[in-house]
Amino acid sequence: MNRRHLLRAGALAASALLSPRLVRAQSAADWPSKPVTMMVPFAPGGSSDIIGRAVAQRMTEALGKPVVVENRPGAAGEIGARALARATPDGHLLMAAPISTFAINKALRPALGYDPEKDFTNLTLSVTTPNVLVVNPKQVAANDLKSLVAWLKRSGAQDSYSTSGVGSSDHLTMELFKQLTGTGMAHIPYAGGAPATTDLIAGNVQMSFQNLGFITPFIRDKQVKPILVTSEQRHPLLPDVPTASEAGLADFVVYSWQAMAGPPKMEPALIDRVHKALVAGLRHPSTIEQMDRIGFSVVANSPDDFRTFQRREIERWTDVVKKGNIQAS
Repeated sequence: MNRRHLLRAGALAASALLSPRLVRAQSAADWPSKPVTMMVPFAPGGSSDIIGRAVAQRMTEALGKPVVVENRPGAAGEIGARALARATPDGHLLMAAPISTFAINKALRPALGYDPEKDFTNLTLSVTTPNVLVVNPKQVAANDLKSLVAWLKRSGAQDSYSTSGVGSSDHLTMELFKQLTGTGMAHIPYAGGAPATTDLIAGNVQMSFQNLGFITPFIRDKQVKPILVTSEQRHPLLPDVPTASEAGLADFVVYSWQAMAGPPKMEPALIDRVHKALVAGLRHPSTIEQMDRIGFSVVANSPDDFRTFQRREIERWTDVVKKGNIQAS
């Protein structure tokens, strides 16, 4: 073999050895090299869908590549979550999903087909919103927490509460409320917050915890009566509604939240690039304005901060599930 052939063979061998690193570097530098899918593991119209579409629009404008929302509903979000866990970690499939996908499902479903701490590259806590405890004013003789707890403990009480489904944020918020106050009510789950609220207004159930942004119009129309909000401070949308602490229930701060993730084993450089794009979309003035209107506060934190928050949430809701002996449907 002559000198030229030897040099060529050596160059090819070196290229083969270095190519994995080169591919990884290029994948981060060139991302996105094709349209990005923002997958939502629930049907259109919910909070995850609204947030995913808002950020996708901002990312499309900033990146010059389409970011398309795709809904993959089913099995309480598990179908979409499992698809993300098996996807190629090139940053072209991302997921916008709620607290149930990232925390509650692990606490509630022992046979869950994915691990939300290990099977995703968790990128950022997107937004948070508190829940509001509301009652049917025609059926519940209470105006504040103290009188409500007394009313729930009255002789012969047979009260019920509605939720948007087993394992939802509003369901576990009420279970925590019951544990802290020593009250008992029957759980009536529905397929979403809208039917849960419709039956509350109709008087088929007596109370409910619902996301602040969703329930605020019904409060303003006096169709339901607010008792407390689960945020640390009073919320601008409901400035006259006390926090749980103000109402007399300490250590009852609860937020429903949304987050974003990619497939497992994304490269650090790619994580950084995707994270910056997501945060820019979340912190865009139009996104913040839209979230404010529906009661959400933009967080857009770091992957490390999100993982720390997620671990605390999983531990908290696992404890609530165990104490309440709550079973997935």
